[in-house]
Amino acid sequence: MRLMNTHATHIPFMKMHGLGNDFVVIDSRGRDSLMTEELARAMGDRHRGVGYDQLAEITDADDADIHLTFWNSDGSQAGACGNATRCVAQHVMSESGAKGVRIRTARGLLEARMTPGGPSVNMGLPQTHWQEVPLAQDVDTRALPIEGAPHAVGMGNPHAVFFVDNAEAVDLPMRGAAVEHDPLFPEATNVEFVSKLGENKLRMRVWERGAGITLACGSGACATLVAAHAQGITGAKAEIVLDGGSLFIEQRDDGVWMTGATAHVFDGQWRLT
Repeated sequence: MRLMNTHATHIPFMKMHGLGNDFVVIDSRGRDSLMTEELARAMGDRHRGVGYDQLAEITDADDADIHLTFWNSDGSQAGACGNATRCVAQHVMSESGAKGVRIRTARGLLEARMTPGGPSVNMGLPQTHWQEVPLAQDVDTRALPIEGAPHAVGMGNPHAVFFVDNAEAVDLPMRGAAVEHDPLFPEATNVEFVSKLGENKLRMRVWERGAGITLACGSGACATLVAAHAQGITGAKAEIVLDGGSLFIEQRDDGVWMTGATAHVFDGQWRLT
């Protein structure tokens, strides 16, 4: 659904989701972007707008098939969004018939492929140095000086991964909101609470920066696998069970690959005037 008229009064959009992690997708290829903080907030309002966890805008790219920009429902931008990347990759590959797509994001150049388990995307190498996450000071990223000693991982956006006995028992609204804005994270952070279900199988609940509780978080699942593998809790490949379903994450030499289902829900138009 591309909008070619630069004087258009309506913006076509798609509603998509990956395991219930829901997105508005706007295809702006062939025209100037119309996205602003105000528009992101208006469309993100679940009562007066469309509602979404993140918004992904597709634009043209010189060195890739497409460029993606991500917005949170509070009007802020997100550096990475794994499930939205997979949703858009599914759309673009279905549109073109290609088996792969190269996507330019703030995270870098990402590669996506179609697999029997759904679209799979390489989210890049994890960022494990304190300045890369980023953190406000030089501390041990595997055990931050925060109650619960979370493991910090950057996946194009910051994550604080807590390993707990029972992720279901955590007061996610209270703990997630508090950690999101901890002074140790100058750009705020996503927050994951994780418990072990079995060999190479983890339960994860997530509080997303700028969005709150969501049913799934792709970059969070990647960060969780990286932290779990580093601490010997899992191997380099694991199933991450989220509220909306399972993602399959594998840490390879070329980056962290994420695979799972996506869905196109409906198409719509947003009136600008």
